[in-house]
Amino acid sequence: MRIYGLKNCDTCRKALKSLAGAELVDVRATPLSAQQLETFLAEFGEALVNRRSTTWRGLDDTARARSPQDLLTKYPALMRRPVIEAGDKLYLGWGKDVQAALG
Repeated sequence: MRIYGLKNCDTCRKALKSLAGAELVDVRATPLSAQQLETFLAEFGEALVNRRSTTWRGLDDTARARSPQDLLTKYPALMRRPVIEAGDKLYLGWGKDVQAALG
């Protein structure tokens, strides 16, 4: 099982602690490949872009108008976190629904 997120993200750390044997992939240190990003966008669409983040608030209108793929390629921290890959299934976030599905 892999958790895609940021090593300093509290939510990612909670998910990592709860999911024994999971591996954290820090998307800042190891950016997503184009194929991974396409797969995540196909699954979650616009929801993959975290529009409440500090990074988003720091962008100008021109940058915000870019496609989700361009935004997440240039600013990996904009990805809503965590994205959890469990076998062939993907989960977004660490809400009660995801915790129940993986618990």
